[in-house]
Amino acid sequence: MTLYPKLILDALATVRYPGTGKNLVEAEMVADNMRIDGMKVSFSLIFEKPTDPFMKSMVKAAETAIHTYVSPEVEVVITTESRQAARPEVGKLLPQVKNVIGVSSGKGGVGKSTVAANLAVSLAKLGYKVGLLDADIFGPSVPKMFQVEDARPVAENIGGRDLIVPIEKYGIKLLSIGFFVDPDQATLWRGGMASNALKQLIGDADWGELDYFLIDLPPGTSDIHLTVVQTLALTGAIVVSTPQAVALADARKGINMFTNDKVNVPILGLVENMAWFTPAELPENKYYIFGKEGAKRLAEEMNVPLLGQIPIVQSICESGDKGTPVALDENTVTGRAFLQLAAAVVRQVDRRNMEMAPTRIVEVHK
Repeated sequence: MTLYPKLILDALATVRYPGTGKNLVEAEMVADNMRIDGMKVSFSLIFEKPTDPFMKSMVKAAETAIHTYVSPEVEVVITTESRQAARPEVGKLLPQVKNVIGVSSGKGGVGKSTVAANLAVSLAKLGYKVGLLDADIFGPSVPKMFQVEDARPVAENIGGRDLIVPIEKYGIKLLSIGFFVDPDQATLWRGGMASNALKQLIGDADWGELDYFLIDLPPGTSDIHLTVVQTLALTGAIVVSTPQAVALADARKGINMFTNDKVNVPILGLVENMAWFTPAELPENKYYIFGKEGAKRLAEEMNVPLLGQIPIVQSICESGDKGTPVALDENTVTGRAFLQLAAAVVRQVDRRNMEMAPTRIVEVHK
């Protein structure tokens, strides 16, 4: 039997690509590099992206079609190409980002997202370039907290890759799964789907040059946390807790997760949120309605810094619901508290970066 290109192409025309419904030839997915040597044929299949979910199945289907419609004796060698450049390797992701900080909490309801949003605003007010990724796939809140719920990020071809362009508000680059899903519908995804979505928001977005890239992690410990630490080299993690004993118990677990040998992410410090209640009309008064200095004691016990204590006032909730983070107004009690928190975070990051910098060895010549 003699092989020739038309025989192979006719066989490949029986295979349809699920993404478009067209066959491989019609979709122009068969490269023009076909080589035939006796009963051996080699060629490439071209996909739009290197992460195409049908890549493996299409290679197998093409091979099966040739064996079925040409001959089972044909030796088939199929390689794959993509029209877009591949996503950078894990260690080379976000090369223009100086510091990556995970904002975490052991449990929900302690105001972690509020702290992350206002910390981002405060860092921006201090003059830093800031990005905020809402990694809480199942309960995204960043779109509402920044009043960009109707925003729909677009993709642009940058450097041969289609990259998501983050939404910008208050000088901060923002991305959240909330921009891409129906806010009235529950996100019913398995862990693998959620992790893949998160990887796209990190690696397939145009974050550009940033001084601080904050990641608002979901509460607790989950696949998402592991995905983040396996995808990015975190500068460190911030753990948020209220003074309550039940919250502190979970915060302790959160600290343990990051410092575990398998994760090994430095703890930049603890933030005590809702540290006390201060009435707006009596700013000097402090009412410890959730307990007093619980996170401060935990920080001492775990030998980690206490980065800040954030009081609870009615304006925090109202500002978050309106999409105007309270840190925008530095003349308020909470605005000043978040600016102080941002300054403490900067000091802690600078200290860690100095510790991690290679030691200079100066050779003295006599």
